[in-house]
Amino acid sequence: MTTLSLRGIVALAFSALLLTGIQGVSANDHDHAHDHDHDHDHDHDHDHDHDSDIYSGYFEDDQIKDRPLSDWEGDWQSVYPYLQDGTLDEVFVDKAENGDKTAEEYKDYYDTGYETDVERIVIDGSNVTFFASGEEVSGNYQYDGYEILNYQAGNRGVRFIFELEGEGSGELPQYIQFSDHSIYPTDAHHFHLYWGDDREALLEEVTNWPTYYPSELNGDEIVGEMLAH
Repeated sequence: MTTLSLRGIVALAFSALLLTGIQGVSANDHDHAHDHDHDHDHDHDHDHDHDSDIYSGYFEDDQIKDRPLSDWEGDWQSVYPYLQDGTLDEVFVDKAENGDKTAEEYKDYYDTGYETDVERIVIDGSNVTFFASGEEVSGNYQYDGYEILNYQAGNRGVRFIFELEGEGSGELPQYIQFSDHSIYPTDAHHFHLYWGDDREALLEEVTNWPTYYPSELNGDEIVGEMLAH
């Protein structure tokens, strides 16, 4: 991306969205008033109940393991366009039948959460490419440790952080930060991504979490994935 600034995107589309990174592998606690409403799950090569607890944010510090960028390798698409065109409405109706919000309230909640101009991300080795408005920027990122977030609801989350190496092409975020409800090495089925230049400020972002699923899936298949979990 030569004409599009990802920092500009962050300022315009993610005014509160910043990304941070810390070198090392130790976890530090951060308090957040946050009850993340992602009520879908994925199977892992571990006991189902054990994984469900971790996915819901209940785990011990010694269960957390460093993760390589290859856990998120692939070609990923934002789900935000599917919210905008109504494809995900079925998901919000389903949530309303089992939750404490109306379908419209869920849609508003996820509209804030999913909002992004970065419609596609490709991760290949250490290289990460962002696509937005027909432009792209690309750079290499190295692992920079993880952080534990403590939520007001009593559960927790882990952000896995990667830092830009060198300049890259165009204006790239200094840090990218993954959250996919897993806390040890495993292939991601989807993820929430945060990015920017201020590590500590990004850790305070808990309302906007651009979400990505494999680009090979169409809208109906993404709905199926969400409803299945």
